[in-house]
Amino acid sequence: MKEKNSTSLGLLLGLALFVGGTLFIYFSSMFERNAPVVTMSTGEYWNLKKPLEIKIEDESGIKSYKITMKSNKESKTLQYEQLITPEKSLSLTVKPPRSAYAMKEKNIEIIVEANDVSKWNFLEGNSVRQVFKFIIDKKRPQLSIVSNSYKISRGGSALVIFRAMDANLKDLYIEGVNGKKFIPQPFYKDGYYISLLAWPVKAENFKATVVATDLAGNVAKSYVPLYLKNRAYRVSKINISDRFLKTTANLSDQFPETQGLTDALEQFKILNGAVRTQNEELIHKFSSVVDKDKKINNFKINRMYPLKNAAVVARFGDHRKYYYNGEYLTDSYHLGLDLASNAMAAIKSQNKGTVVFADFNGLYGNMPIISHGLGLYTIYGHCSSIKVNVGDEVTKNQIIANTGATGYAMGDHLHFGVLVQGIEVRPQEWMDRQWMKLNITNVIKSAKKIINRN
Repeated sequence: MKEKNSTSLGLLLGLALFVGGTLFIYFSSMFERNAPVVTMSTGEYWNLKKPLEIKIEDESGIKSYKITMKSNKESKTLQYEQLITPEKSLSLTVKPPRSAYAMKEKNIEIIVEANDVSKWNFLEGNSVRQVFKFIIDKKRPQLSIVSNSYKISRGGSALVIFRAMDANLKDLYIEGVNGKKFIPQPFYKDGYYISLLAWPVKAENFKATVVATDLAGNVAKSYVPLYLKNRAYRVSKINISDRFLKTTANLSDQFPETQGLTDALEQFKILNGAVRTQNEELIHKFSSVVDKDKKINNFKINRMYPLKNAAVVARFGDHRKYYYNGEYLTDSYHLGLDLASNAMAAIKSQNKGTVVFADFNGLYGNMPIISHGLGLYTIYGHCSSIKVNVGDEVTKNQIIANTGATGYAMGDHLHFGVLVQGIEVRPQEWMDRQWMKLNITNVIKSAKKIINRN
């Protein structure tokens, strides 16, 4: 009986040890069963210039790794390492071998193999073998300027037409100043593009560079040869009076940002600062949209003059600096042309377009925005009434609104603005038939002749 009990105890002890050992193996980090994870941020194209960034991660620690480049003709080890101290995360920068630059093959594989320090799999650990396939593209996109405006003035516009060719083209834009990117549209025939440009009135200098990037990361740049005319704009030192501030206080009640404030100077600074910035951001948002996939075959634009028999009461580009009792308060730029005629005079659009905004916009009051294509927009501020709605297609000479004094206006007038891809430009250029002929019409005609010869 005693012998039988001893056998039973032995069996129970053995079973307990077996279960305990199994549970230990199952739950212990020494026996984790997950293979290392390999990630690579690069896409399916590689130009052999930018190194590959590879990350290997494992919860128990990486014991070894190997990176191989394989083509149809050869296999070459790029990196191999047996780690003395296991790492849970490795960030690797992998450069191609020198021989790769001379190879003519377009397709390769990058094979990443890694082993961890886990005791799983009969102490062999977990392993991974991941294959990344790449298309080799070492050629930059081809760029050439076909035709462009001869010059651009500070605060003004220009036009450029160019050719961009690449089988794997990814990004295409024209780099201006202050990080501005002008988006071109397809033009006339495949491989050709067109875009308006704008020199911001606040920028001291200007440069336009066409930039093309393909899927492999190859970059090509081409400078647009424009003669720069640094036009001077008036700087006005304006000493505001108590009477002016009283008028401002009366107007400030219609703006949420200044309601409840009793300090007239503070009201004025907020209106001319934060509120103006907010209103201009709305204008820039709606006037920056470009249909980059829509092909432009021609761009005919009529002389813009939205108000008949109007007098100019404030010009574009004026830099206004405000003072009170000799102390500087704030400043602003007048980014449109103020026109005045009769009260509630009819405002007409001289060009067809699509209404993209028709509502109240703070200092600008009731204000429609019209898109005329190619990133060209017009705005009409301080209107007493708006005759169009968002989505309407307007025609030449259609009445779109009436002048007024809504928003921050001291009298009935029209604030007329012209924008190119979200940048305010001189309306006077778009009112000048000769300027439009030289800088728009003739540039397009010249480009078509060159394209037709090719």
